[in-house]
Amino acid sequence: MNPWQVFGHDWAVEMLHGHVAHAALRHAYLITGPSGVGRRTLAIRLAQALNCQTPGAPGVPCRTCRSCKQVEAGQNIDLMVIQADHEGGTLKVEQVREVQKFLSLKPYQSAYKIVIFLRFQEANLNAANALLKTLEEAPSYGLLLLTADNAEQLLPTIVSRCEILRLRPVSVAATQSFLETRGLDAEKARLLAHLSDGRPGYALRLAEDDKTLDFRAEKLDDLRRLLAAPARERFGYAEKLAKDKDALRRSLFLWLSWWRDVLLRAAGAATALTNIDRTEEIESVATQISLPEARKTTQAIENAIEKLEKNVNARLLTEVTLMDWPRLHFLHKS
Repeated sequence: MNPWQVFGHDWAVEMLHGHVAHAALRHAYLITGPSGVGRRTLAIRLAQALNCQTPGAPGVPCRTCRSCKQVEAGQNIDLMVIQADHEGGTLKVEQVREVQKFLSLKPYQSAYKIVIFLRFQEANLNAANALLKTLEEAPSYGLLLLTADNAEQLLPTIVSRCEILRLRPVSVAATQSFLETRGLDAEKARLLAHLSDGRPGYALRLAEDDKTLDFRAEKLDDLRRLLAAPARERFGYAEKLAKDKDALRRSLFLWLSWWRDVLLRAAGAATALTNIDRTEEIESVATQISLPEARKTTQAIENAIEKLEKNVNARLLTEVTLMDWPRLHFLHKS
């Protein structure tokens, strides 16, 4: 494990640790990668390394002092964490203006004032433009840390003013081993490693949150039932689900993961499935539909997620998505 105890991204820790230890810090960093891969953890460790009161070595936070604990909780007086009010929401210009006020005053008890923008791809255009001005005029004691799924989602002028760190998922096997060191039994660790696709942060959240796993089980059971259901039942389900946009968004991502597994099996790929606990039903569906059908359904859900982010009519979107699924009359129950 590296000196910051960040799993799976030794190269990124080594680079940032070097910047801190040798006083070569940039004024802004953009940390990209899929949700749950460790973007926020890396940003928090950098903030701790800069403002730790009792570092074990230059650039190595103790993680036990008052400052480190406050940073971990996002409650340090010289730290500001900014994000949309929910995943898939909108980060607004008013939030960036609060950051500008925050940075206008020098640190109270630390060497740096640090702002962490989580999921900055959710910023609207006004917020992005406001941040651009902040990046251009950031004080010497200010550090801006942005996280996003990928750099292409952001304004090129913002990206060009940041040092970019692109985090990628680690292997499923390594994620499983990591989870086992955290006390999970081998079977659950293997399942969560697959479900997270090698994103250790997401895997840990799944391990600590039974409600998320229960929601997944419910929505995948619904999918299996809907595949055999007539149009009336699909319409009724769509009407109910569309009333909760967050639940709809989460359902679409779960269904996309399941259909991607079907696509893999329909294509005859030997790649390991994500939903390994649903292997029997996935393989059953893959034998009943053609590869073009599997690809079409997968792409349709990807398009639905993209449209949902653009605030299209949720009920109509859900109805179209479910009605386009093939009608299957026989499924093995896993």
